[in-house]
Amino acid sequence: MTYQPPTSFSAQKGDDRGLNFYAPGARDLLPLDVAQKRWVEKGLQQVFHRWGYHRIITSTLERLDTLMAGGAIQPATVIQVEDAEAGTLGLRPELTASIARAAVTRMGAASPQRLYYNANVFRRSPVGHHGRQQEFFQAGVELIGAAGILADAEILLLLADCFGQLGLQQWHLILGEAGLTRSLLSSFPTALQDKVRCCIANLDYIALKNLPLSEEQQQLALSLFDLRGRPEDVLQRVASLDLDVSGRQSVNNLKSLVELLNQTCTSPLPLILDLSLIQTFDYYTGIVFEVVSDAGINARVLGQGGRYDQLLGLYHPQGETYPGIGFSLNIEELHQVLLFNGQLPRHTPASDWLVVPTTPEAEAAALAYAQKLRAADNLVRVEMELVGREQTEIREYACDRHIGRIAWVKTDGNTEIETVNS
Repeated sequence: MTYQPPTSFSAQKGDDRGLNFYAPGARDLLPLDVAQKRWVEKGLQQVFHRWGYHRIITSTLERLDTLMAGGAIQPATVIQVEDAEAGTLGLRPELTASIARAAVTRMGAASPQRLYYNANVFRRSPVGHHGRQQEFFQAGVELIGAAGILADAEILLLLADCFGQLGLQQWHLILGEAGLTRSLLSSFPTALQDKVRCCIANLDYIALKNLPLSEEQQQLALSLFDLRGRPEDVLQRVASLDLDVSGRQSVNNLKSLVELLNQTCTSPLPLILDLSLIQTFDYYTGIVFEVVSDAGINARVLGQGGRYDQLLGLYHPQGETYPGIGFSLNIEELHQVLLFNGQLPRHTPASDWLVVPTTPEAEAAALAYAQKLRAADNLVRVEMELVGREQTEIREYACDRHIGRIAWVKTDGNTEIETVNS
């Protein structure tokens, strides 16, 4: 029988009469949703620990100027909260800015700092999209205080290890370089650079041809459409362009990074080089990347990240900056892909014991027996029978819930153990 995964991460399960009380853009996670989400997060946490990363928890509410990251994040994306004393606060739309603030103001200068997080973020729905989801779950890492190709390689290999841990195979890593892309775009009129970038990112040839560019600029813009594909091919094409000193250095760094990854991995990373890639949050200074699923369903962005070597200076009291690089993984998108592959738990965790008082006089003894079981093993799950069902109904319940054993507690305190065949 083909497994049909349940609808998850959704409010619409069972009786929907309670949806009238549901906040727009929000949703509940029911027990199976939570079990599946925890399965994903536990796997990621194991990888983060293996690589020496430590968890950090930052405030959900932040000062608005902290969240803006020097203008890299647009205020329109932030859900704002007015406070009579503190002024305007915001719910974090991502974690990097908050972690950067905490790292330079609370953690001292020791480096590198290897930090990971598992938290919710909030983003205001675009105008005209009332009711669209506004709360999201992310897990990710930040490597602070380490610059260079070796640190870039650590982050990308850690990212690949995460997908290996979860058993995901059909994905590819899209790698770009923010500084190099900005260098290439600097050849165009300042007023048109964002439009050219948008056309290239969306492969919109028609819109590009309608921009007021000279013939030479049009040809250059069209050549940028070809700067995506196999890293070796793209690097060869971009090296032939008229680059400034920083652009040539970025190309050399990319080449060295790709070579290092190829030498390190036992099997090649599914890597695509795309120099039109620009992340949503505009604080990236070096490599940027996205991980996209190609598992036979609509392509999903599973994660994204990059290098941000100027961000931490925004929060340092003396303006000193430190290099940083990290990524975030989109838990909801991972959840949907893993559901499609049938890799997530299909049931909530089963209880180990169901303790049943056989008479009203046995209730105290049954409670004491359940406490004894819980005290012997703090990981055991013990349920009490509370509604006075018949033995046949109790056995059916235990079988349906995959409960391992039933303890029938008698009035005199004696107990009969029954193993359930589910």
